[in-house]
Amino acid sequence: MNVEPGTGSGTPRGGAQEAAEPPAVRRQEPVPEQIRALSTMTDPSYVDLFTMSGGVPGRSPEQWARVLFDDVAGRGGQFVWRILLGLRLTAAPDRVAGWRIADRGDDWIRLEARSWFLTGHLVVQADDEHVSLATFIRYDRPVASRIWLPLSKKHRQLAPALLRDAYEARPRSLSR
Repeated sequence: MNVEPGTGSGTPRGGAQEAAEPPAVRRQEPVPEQIRALSTMTDPSYVDLFTMSGGVPGRSPEQWARVLFDDVAGRGGQFVWRILLGLRLTAAPDRVAGWRIADRGDDWIRLEARSWFLTGHLVVQADDEHVSLATFIRYDRPVASRIWLPLSKKHRQLAPALLRDAYEARPRSLSR
C-alpha cells in the first residue's frame, strides 16, 4: 500500500497486492522503564507503546517522526490533534507536524504539545531493526479523561497501521 502524502490514507497502486508481508507491530505492556525515561512527564495518565519489527536502514528517529506524523497521519492527525484535543501546534520547519521537538538522542526523539486540558508527548525510537512509538498523555483538567478515553481506543486501533504505512511510505519529508 502506498500512502498519498499528507492525506493519512493509503491507496493500493494499480490494485496490485504488495508481494512482501507487512511488518509485524505489537503493543508492549507494560511499557519498559527505558522508554518511560525518554518522556519527562511526571505521572502520566495514559501511556502506550507500539513496536514494529523491521526498520528502514539509515532512517533517523526524526525522519521516522516526519513520515509518521507529517506524511501518514496528515490531515486526519491534524484534525484529531488540533480540533478534538485542542493541541496548540505551530507549523515550522523545526517542528514535526506542529509538535515541538523537545529532546532527542541518537536513536530517539520526543515531541511535545499542550492544550488547555492535557499534555502529550510522542516518543519515536528507531534503529535499523525496530521502530517504536510511545504515547504519553497527562490529564491537566478533569475533562481530559472524558475526551481522551474514547479517543484512546481509536488511537490503539490506528497506531499499528500508522507504523506499517510509514514503513511503506515514500516520504516527502526526507528531502527537508
